[in-house]
Amino acid sequence: MEGSGDNSSPGFTPLVVLELASDTKEEAIQWLLNRIEDSQQNGGAELLVKQLGPGVSAEEKENPNIFLVGSSRQRLLSGAEDVGLFKEFSDGSMRAFTCANKHNFRDFKGDGDSFFSMAECQYIVKHELDTLRAKDETHVPGHSQVKLYPGKSIIRRLQSKGILIQMFPLHEKEELKRLCFSWYKKVKFTFQPLDDIRHYFGEGQAFYFGFLEYFTFALLPMALIGLPYYLFDWEDYDKYVVFAVFNLVWCTVILELWKRCSASLAYRWGTLSRKRAFEEPRPGFHGILGFNPVTGREEPLYPTAKRHLRIYLVSLPFVLLCLYMSLYVMMIYFRMEGWALSIHSEEPTFWTEILLYIPSVIYAVVIEIMNLLYRYAAEFLTEWENHRLESSYQNHLVLKVLVFNFFNCFASLFYIAFIMHDMALLRQSLATLLLTSQILNQFMEAFLPYWLQRRRNKKMIHKLKRRRTLEDKELPLEEQVRLEASMSTYLGTFDDYLEQFLLFGYVSLFSCVYPLAAVLVVLNNITEVYSDAFKMCRVFKRPFSDPAANIGVWQLAFEAMSVIAVVTNFALIGMSPQVRAYFPESETHLILWTVAIEHGLLAFKFILCFLIPDVPKYIQIKLARLEFESLEALKKKRYLHRRKCWKPRSSGKWSSEEKSSY
Repeated sequence: MEGSGDNSSPGFTPLVVLELASDTKEEAIQWLLNRIEDSQQNGGAELLVKQLGPGVSAEEKENPNIFLVGSSRQRLLSGAEDVGLFKEFSDGSMRAFTCANKHNFRDFKGDGDSFFSMAECQYIVKHELDTLRAKDETHVPGHSQVKLYPGKSIIRRLQSKGILIQMFPLHEKEELKRLCFSWYKKVKFTFQPLDDIRHYFGEGQAFYFGFLEYFTFALLPMALIGLPYYLFDWEDYDKYVVFAVFNLVWCTVILELWKRCSASLAYRWGTLSRKRAFEEPRPGFHGILGFNPVTGREEPLYPTAKRHLRIYLVSLPFVLLCLYMSLYVMMIYFRMEGWALSIHSEEPTFWTEILLYIPSVIYAVVIEIMNLLYRYAAEFLTEWENHRLESSYQNHLVLKVLVFNFFNCFASLFYIAFIMHDMALLRQSLATLLLTSQILNQFMEAFLPYWLQRRRNKKMIHKLKRRRTLEDKELPLEEQVRLEASMSTYLGTFDDYLEQFLLFGYVSLFSCVYPLAAVLVVLNNITEVYSDAFKMCRVFKRPFSDPAANIGVWQLAFEAMSVIAVVTNFALIGMSPQVRAYFPESETHLILWTVAIEHGLLAFKFILCFLIPDVPKYIQIKLARLEFESLEALKKKRYLHRRKCWKPRSSGKWSSEEKSSY
């Protein structure tokens, strides 16, 4: 096990921090610590706990209820088996770790001191804390209003009632320094250290950065074709047919190849064939206490019909109302565009030409503000719908946010392209929306986090200098924990994937009209890698490892966008003068041919998805081989068990019926 170490307590490596509210009753604290330290046979987690010492500034009021949680080596080994952790076997395959076969796993030496990464150790500790359950307690000691019942998750109840303020894993300073140096501290045109990112942050974060890297490289052909296309055909908006055809193929192929790349990464990291852990109810889930036939325990139950009523009678009308408001704002934008165009046409000057871009800039800023406000409303509504599982909550939240963001960001472009048929205005609007959104995102994701981190570090160093001068500026453990506790909480990859989803939409839908879009997205993603890496390492608390096998529901979102891109690009092709020249007399024939060929291309797209395997052949063979070996081992185990239990006949011969049973 790798750790940062604690000099004050030899043998104890702090892994996870628990911060309780400052007004938590002493009996509640003692009860929780006893449950964490108690043996598994008595329903405890069998972990190690130590209270954090006071900081260097005794005059400042600090929360004394901060505790460090660690684990013995043997407990980590048994915990790894409980969570189904996959590690590399001696033959190079990835297999679920078992204590019985621990010496057959590669890199397991001695007593397994450095077998698990710190992220894996922290994930195991979190799992053991999450599975702490109430026994016969009716409430948390000292807090009679915080009710408990047998089988209720203690940590989740403390979180939902505000007693447990936060629980987060500690950074490992030396390993973090190495990761920062190889990741973002030097500008280089090489691949990201995905294995190191996965080793430190877990598979969920590594998959996001892997997708970001893959998407950026996949955009290079579009950028290389788009740049000369943009430079030499700048004013000729009708010559976009070839680029639109390339868009049709590109958006399908890159997503299919990503699935293969994703499967390769998941196999390498041991999550491809890993079984999904049983989901516990969310901390905010509430309902009437009843019997759950799946778990065999009493727990809150909430009627599905009541949840559906909330979704269809409240959430759905609210989303439709927001879409109407977005449409209303879009019409105001078009009025502003008409006003600016009328002023420019009356007296064209340099300033009136600049005025033509003002409505688009204002509209782009309003779009970002509306997306932000809607996000808060969507989170509130999804929380109010009272979903039992975190996966269900996330799926409903993603659906709400994607529908509104897609409509809010792209409705005006569809209106300009297919209602107004104004390709010049479409190019101008797309360029303005893309550039404005990227400038705002770079400010929020790069400059602002950097400024906050510098401000926080200066404050901490100034506080330490009151007591002594730090020559190497290394913080003691107590101050390091308090510094990390004051950092912002990492909220996951939701916003990062959403940003890439919208950028993918801008490129795949309308970049044939504005070929420079791919170039701008490539430049944005290059800076995105460095800003996101900096935030993960220096601005946010370290997140718990998320053993993901892919990018989840976002794969479906990108594939849905690619289907819309096929329809959109072929509609743009049908509107081009080159195609219209083949149907000079009949508009109906043009529409019918366009729809027919577009449906044929969609069919070809789905056939292509079917023909390109999601998992590479060599991985399929390895997985099949592993399954075969598991079945053979099971057969051998059953055979030995039967032979041990079988009592031989006096003649020493088996009957034909007995032989057939073996």
